[in-house]
Amino acid sequence: MTAVFTAFKEAGLASLVAFLLALPLIGFRTNTTGTGLNFEFRWEALVVSVVIVFVGRCVLTSTRGLWQQSRLHLPSFGYLRSVIDRRRVSFAVIVVLVALLFPFMPEVDRRAIDLATLVLIYVMLGWGLNIVVGLAGLLDLGYVAFYAVGAYTFALLGTVYDWSFWGCLPIAGAVAAMFGVLLGYPVLRLRGDYLAIVTLGFGEIIRVVLTNWVALSGGPNGIAGIPRPTLFGLEFTRRTREGHSFHEYFDLPFSGDHRITFLYYVILILALVTNVFVLRIRKLPIGRAWEALREDEIACRSLGINPVNTKLSAFALGAMFGGLAGAFFASRNGFISPESFTFIESAIILSIVVLGGMGSQIGIVLAAAALILLPEALREFSEYRMLVFGLAMVLVMLWRPRGLLAHRKPTLTLYPSGSRTLK
Repeated sequence: MTAVFTAFKEAGLASLVAFLLALPLIGFRTNTTGTGLNFEFRWEALVVSVVIVFVGRCVLTSTRGLWQQSRLHLPSFGYLRSVIDRRRVSFAVIVVLVALLFPFMPEVDRRAIDLATLVLIYVMLGWGLNIVVGLAGLLDLGYVAFYAVGAYTFALLGTVYDWSFWGCLPIAGAVAAMFGVLLGYPVLRLRGDYLAIVTLGFGEIIRVVLTNWVALSGGPNGIAGIPRPTLFGLEFTRRTREGHSFHEYFDLPFSGDHRITFLYYVILILALVTNVFVLRIRKLPIGRAWEALREDEIACRSLGINPVNTKLSAFALGAMFGGLAGAFFASRNGFISPESFTFIESAIILSIVVLGGMGSQIGIVLAAAALILLPEALREFSEYRMLVFGLAMVLVMLWRPRGLLAHRKPTLTLYPSGSRTLK
């Protein structure tokens, strides 16, 4: 009976969270009519979503004990056990499959795909900042600077030199990583509030330079006409200057949905690459050095770890993913200006990392979906939108001060002698 009660209790809490998150996204739908906008309540889809979460959580909780008991009888191959975790792998596969099939699901229109693309951009930014804040423990309030550097790098190369998106993407990441190292050197001795102030100033310096250096960045007018990504040279336009467009090559009727769907899959691939990279690097010596630096810098020095190289590597790699996301953002919008890279963007990205849970990859996904979709769902109520947004953040920090998913699998696990080996 205790196991059944626990399963229903956890399933009830999970379904409540699912209801609150799905209400603005699934429960309401905005329709355009001749007289303006009106709301359509879709309670059937909302109820189905909550029921699926409830049943799924019941199944996971019920099978948790059986899985933990079965793990004790697995062969004692340390490397095999460190790689194979069936529950986590199954959950990851389900999430990836849902993401891959999302554009073809019923009730998913062009606006939903575009919003999902925006969420994935912030998920990628959150995972990049998670290297600096979550793993290395370095508070960065100017992460939007690397986002802007990547965006302007691609915008300039694409418009001035007519370079393609795929050719500029690694360059944008490398330039952003270089700026990460340039930021890291002056702040090697700083931690906590002092580090936050310096990184905040760095982000504002980048924005002010982009605003005033008109000859390079276009100033407040920004840069327009940024090229879009192509699929092996096939453009997603009705007419092309040379070659074939996507719909002409595959003999399809022209539709703007093709470009929206393609952009969604591009950012999905970039986000998955970021996730795999972060998960793998955590288990490498540099990842463990970041965590040692986060916990105690003095102990880190006593272990022979060079804190200078450790900090610089965290800043560089975190900035690189910010630059990659910035390049995609510029290509997706076709236009960028300094107004797209204000401090509020850094605050949103940092909020995603904190609310999701320091070091939690899936928590960042949930936090990004909540923080990006909730304001979008309340856009019609512009006077109350930020009020509800702030209230939601306050409630989460009161109920879950360590984030939505504060628990994460430890990098190392010690077992009693004779039962298991060091992982």
